[in-house]
Amino acid sequence: MAQRITRFLVEFGIPCSAGVARGSTFLPGVWIEAGGVRWDPQVLAWPGDLLHEAGHLATLPPSMRKAQSGTLVVTPADEMAAIAWSWAARARLGLEPGLLFHSGGYKGGSESLLASFATRQPVGVPLLAWYGMTTVEQFPVMTTWLRPHEAPTE
Repeated sequence: MAQRITRFLVEFGIPCSAGVARGSTFLPGVWIEAGGVRWDPQVLAWPGDLLHEAGHLATLPPSMRKAQSGTLVVTPADEMAAIAWSWAARARLGLEPGLLFHSGGYKGGSESLLASFATRQPVGVPLLAWYGMTTVEQFPVMTTWLRPHEAPTE
């Protein structure tokens, strides 16, 4: 599953590769390095976490994306955008929702996230639309997988 996700991310412009984790990572076996997602096959607990971390990179302004390494500092808006992006990626790949919103993540909020996306009231979609990546009506279909500009257009 991780290999399949890796191929998808690379295809759409997010570097992603396996490696060896040096020390602990925010998500088990997943980290950000030089604007890409890295993962340790021996430690990776949840393949869906690759999509979530990629969502953080994909929704950043282009000038910031490649400079990211280590633990990202994110706002609640950043988190919501990454959640919505990862849901769209999950849908594009045809993966089960539980692979993304698994019981080991989201600070115990996985069930509420699953419910919000199932009822078409997902968090973060208006942000993706504002960034020019989709529209609220077409979500989870994306116009582009990488945020195309520095600041949202009015």
